[in-house]
Formats: sequence, structure tokens, C-alpha cells
Amino acid sequence: MHLPPPDRTAGPRTGYTRAHWEAAADALLAAVEPYATEDRALYHLPGDHESWSGRLSDGLEGYARTLLLAAFRRDETALGRYAEGLAAGVGGVWPRIEDRGQPLVEAASIALALRLTRPLLWDRLDDAVRQRAADWLADALTAEAWPCNWELFPVTVGGFLQEIGHEPDASRKAIDHGLERIEEWYVGGGWYTDGDGRKFDYYNGWAMHLYPVLHAWLAKDDRLLELYGGRLERHLTDYARLFGSDGAPMHQGRSLTYRFATTVPLWLGALTGRTPLSPGETRRLASGALKYFLDRGAVDERGLLTLGWHGPDSGVLQGYSGPASPYWASKGFLGLLLPPDHPVWTAPEEPGPAERADAVTSIAAPNWLVQSTSSDGLVRLHNHGSEDVRYDPYYTRLAYSTVTAPSASYDNSVIVGDDPSRTGIEPLGVGDGWAASRHTTASGARVTSLVLAHGAAEVRAHLVTGAAPGTLVRVTGWAAPDGVRAELLPAVGLTDELTGVTGESATLFVALARLTAEPEPVPLAESVSVRVEGEGELDVRWSGGSGARIRVDESGVEVTVRD
Repeated sequence: MHLPPPDRTAGPRTGYTRAHWEAAADALLAAVEPYATEDRALYHLPGDHESWSGRLSDGLEGYARTLLLAAFRRDETALGRYAEGLAAGVGGVWPRIEDRGQPLVEAASIALALRLTRPLLWDRLDDAVRQRAADWLADALTAEAWPCNWELFPVTVGGFLQEIGHEPDASRKAIDHGLERIEEWYVGGGWYTDGDGRKFDYYNGWAMHLYPVLHAWLAKDDRLLELYGGRLERHLTDYARLFGSDGAPMHQGRSLTYRFATTVPLWLGALTGRTPLSPGETRRLASGALKYFLDRGAVDERGLLTLGWHGPDSGVLQGYSGPASPYWASKGFLGLLLPPDHPVWTAPEEPGPAERADAVTSIAAPNWLVQSTSSDGLVRLHNHGSEDVRYDPYYTRLAYSTVTAPSASYDNSVIVGDDPSRTGIEPLGVGDGWAASRHTTASGARVTSLVLAHGAAEVRAHLVTGAAPGTLVRVTGWAAPDGVRAELLPAVGLTDELTGVTGESATLFVALARLTAEPEPVPLAESVSVRVEGEGELDVRWSGGSGARIRVDESGVEVTVRD
């Protein structure tokens, strides 16, 4: 992909400016054009990973998701081509929008694009095409959604149809219903679960916040914008901490092939004025993510986004992933809606949280502990509250980071016997430098886990109950890539092989862990010490003198921090 030369005055961290975003958008749009059908209604991108929805739906996905990119770019030439495809699509090419079907998802992207570019696309269509398009979209108002972020797709379609006066009552009903549904999943602090349970990941930003905030902003509904914008602003306080200094987003959750769609809430906060971040920090984080992926093979030799993370990678795909699925990365170009003279484009980049100082931040809603170090820019996420057994291992491991991916050998796990499962996660709280949870293995053992973090060092304690005496327990740590050091040392109840056995009653296992890219770090054993004070009680001391006294038993955990 050809981009302008780096601008180190405006972009001292990434070299990127608005011109780089525009060039990237133009290149992505140009690359998909050869794969449009003759009538431009479908985009059949190459690839052998057809989604479970089939080729026709995948072709619609290619149209809808790249149309969204053209809408953010406000490219009249490209929009003219998509207008041709719209006319053919609603003329009988596209599949109908039905209950829990993929076309419902793509209808939301089409409706949002039409709403954002109404004078450039919709208003220029023939009346007959507009009627057919409105009728096709209207099926989304009554189609049953999966009980998750899908509930917001009828909201997005309804917002557009209401604006153009098509089925206003049904549109209003769909909007109200979808917004009522997400209230059931708002857990406070700017965080939603993606449906029932405790599914916390990037869907918070690119779906749960995006659709209601954009709807409120486009509808000029001050009441809704105050509500949803306020939640977004609170979310961004935590969210900004999930990017490494190299621009990498946290490698956790599903649909990771959407890549720089992770920038959506950053841009959305700037667009609506509901953000705690400065303009320079917003652009630095967003541009860092775009550059991270473009520099690491996300786009192939044809200029197409691949199904994967850096390059092709089947490990991050789901059954619904088709050749065009990565183009939900188009959402990341939301910032192009901001005018060129907006401060987010004109202010010099400022360092993000991972670059400014070491930090250990507790996030209560998902029961996460986020640990970052400025010397190497790594961010680590200690997961003591998020799970979705349908998508293990991207939800159920004890820890994730911006430089690692879950391994097939069960990194960051407690393996009781031969059972590495972690289900029924029960959050036990987070605090100053710690997080804790309890989970049950498939074999019925209960594991109470606690992590304490300071700098790059970690203390991981696991109390195992309900396993037969003599059961082998194995503790694993980070699976590090080249250039990054992963360490795991036994502290209590473990051999040098990081294994131990359960006793007649609850058995405590403690390990020291570290993930670092520093070339010559202080030895881990000198960074932290752990001393047993009594049954289930430990004294932890960091090298600087601070520490904590902890108690772990079957009733839960107790942490007393010492300065």
C-alpha cells in the first residue's frame, strides 16, 4: 500500500496524518473494486474460508462493509458505483433480511452509510429504487436478532428509515426495543456485556457504543447523546489503556480480524465531543493501530485485507467469518467524518497511556487488571471476569497482552489433572494492584485465583479445592513471541517444573510471572518476594519496599496493600 511520507512534526509517534488515513482508505476501496459483480451488487472477494451463511451472503457482506468505508471517505465516485449496486441489490439480487440471518448485520452497515451520505447517494436515486431499498431495509425492523449486539442493527436501520419517513411507527418501535435491550447488559463504568453472561471485549466499542451514540448524534437527540455519550466517555478512560506503544490492540476476544475497527470508540469520542482524551492522544492511538497492522502484513499483495491478525491466521476466525469479514475494519475510518481542520487532525500526536508511565489499573465492571510498562510499551490484561465458552481460548485464559496470542498449549492457565477448562468464572473483585476470581473446571475442581502486579512483575496465587488428594496441578504462564521474554518461577507449592499436587484439603499454589521486552531486566526473583505467613496467608514484597498481605481461602480473597 502506497502512503505519503511520514510527517514527524504532526505525527512524532507514528508519522501519520489525515493524508495517510485518506490514502489507506482509497487504496482499500480501489483494491476491492475488481471483485465486484458486473451489476456491483455483490463483492466476491477471494478466499477459501466461506462463512456458514454461504456465498451470496458473503457477497452482500463485501458490498455493505466496503460501502461503509466509501461513506466515511465521502468519495462521490465510489458512492456512485455503490449506488448502482444498491439498485441491483434491492432489485432481486440480495437475500431477504430474515430472523437471525447475516443480512440483518449488513443491512445496518448499508443503512448507516446511506444516512451518513444522504445528499451524495440516497437523494440522487430514482424514486423507484428508493422505495425498493426502503422496503428491503424495513424487514430489519421486525427480524429477530440474536440476543447480543445484533439488537442494535434494527436500531441503526430504524434510525435511517425514520429520517426518510418510511414506516415511522415501526422504525420507532425497533429503535426503542433495541435500546431497551442493551440496558439489560449495561453493567456500569462504561461497559456492556455482549448479551447475557460476561462477554467483555472489543464489541463494547465497535458495536455496543458505536450504534447508539451515532444514532443519538445523527438524530440530534440531546437526551440520548447525554446518556450514551456519557457512557462512551467513561469507557474511553479504560479503553485507551488497551493499546501498546507499538499501536497493537489487546489480543483478546472474538472477531479480531476486524483489526483497526478497535479505533472506533476513539474516533467516536472525538466526533461527539464525549471523550476524556486530548486530540493528540486520540490520533496517536488510532494512527498507531492502523500503522501497526499495515506494517505487519494485514494487507496482501493485491491490496486486500486478509482473514487474520497480521497476515492470514485461521486462529482468530469464527464460523461467521467470510472473505469480506475483515472489512468491518472500515469502521476504523470513522475519524474521516471529522473535518480536516478539527483539532484531532491538526494537533501534534501525544503519547498514549502505555508510553507515559508504568501503571496497574483495575477495571471493576469486567473485573480486569490492566498492567503496562513504559520501558517496553507492553500492556497485559489479567482476566478475572470475562468468559464466553463458545469462543475459548480468547475469553477464558487468565491473561492476555498486546504482544502475545493464546497458545494451543494452554498458556496462562491452571491445569488440574488433565483438565485445563475454566468455566463459570465468578469475579471476586479488583483493587489497588490486584484482581481475583473463582472458576470451576469441567471435572468439578474449584480454583480461586488472585494476581498482584507491580511494574512488569506478577504474583499469581491459585487455591485448588474439590480435587482428589494427589491430583497433579500445573500452572502455566505467558507464551512469548521472539523478542519478548516470558518468565514463570515457583514460589509456593510448586516444583521447578511448575507442578504440584493437591492435599487432603484446599491447596495453595503460587508462582511469580513476568512478560517483558526489556533487554536486560532485573532478575524476577529480585523484583518480588513471597513469604508464607500462615495457612492461606502470604506476604508479598516488591523490590521498592511496597507490598501486600493476602489471604486466599474457600470463602474468597482479602488483600491489604502496604506502601
